This record gives sequence, structure tokens and C-alpha cells, in this order.
Amino acid sequence: MQSKSRKIWIDGDACPKNVKDILFRAAQRVGVELCLVANQFVPVPKSPLLRSIQVASGIDVADNYIVEHVSPNDLVVTADIPLAALVVGKNATALNPRGTLYDKETVGAHLARRNFMDQLRSSGAVTGGPDAFNKVDQQTFANALDRWLAKKN
Repeated sequence: MQSKSRKIWIDGDACPKNVKDILFRAAQRVGVELCLVANQFVPVPKSPLLRSIQVASGIDVADNYIVEHVSPNDLVVTADIPLAALVVGKNATALNPRGTLYDKETVGAHLARRNFMDQLRSSGAVTGGPDAFNKVDQQTFANALDRWLAKKN
């Protein structure tokens, strides 16, 4: 039985360049269509498998586009946990650029933790954000992507 069609979607506005490069190479290596969605044009390598989709500026415009077009077998790469929750709600999978996989079993806890941290930041109890993206994050992401690609083949 042939596997169902699938795509990789990138929430492109905040995705680190080295993560995009990993995704471009992986999509071409395994023959999976990849769509990068952003509020500005982001160039992608010339390939029939890779597309850059520019949406209008505005809060959640790119997120809404992805949610509207994602299918159950797709992967969405995003650091946006609310977007990840919406994607998982459509039976797709989300992957954070640092390698955290969001699925039906995990996304609720991640969303609750994110909302709690938002409350702490807005009250002034916590300042700052995550550590800078580094080589360990990049490797963790690449490994998680490879596991997802192998599981879906």
C-alpha cells in the first residue's frame, strides 16, 4: 500500500535559517513537497518540491494560511505553540525548530506551560525568553525531523 501524500510546512517568519536549510535538503532528499509561508517573500532553492508562499502582513495571517491548508499527514515546523495546537487538532504533526515534537499526547502540556509562562512574563515575574538557538538545538531538530520522515515512509 502506497503512503498518503504529505507536505512539510514552515512557519517561515521566525524559523532560523539553518533549520530552513536542513528542511530544504531533507525535502529534496526524500521527495516531499515543502511550503514556506511568511509575511514577506523568503527565497527557497530552485526545485519543483519547494515553494515560498507570501501572505499579507498581520498577526496570525501566515498561521491561518497554514491551518487552512494543512492535511493530516503533514508536518508543520513552528515555534508557535498555539499554531502547533491547531495543527495537531487537524491530525497533523508539529515540530519546533529546537526539535520538540508536538502531537496529540504532548501539545496540551506544552500549551499550558506556554500560557503559564505568558502570565508570569506579563506580571513581571519572569523576564526574557529562550536561550539563543545553538548547534545542539540544530542537531536535536535534525534528529527529530529524520525520525518523523522515517516513521512516515
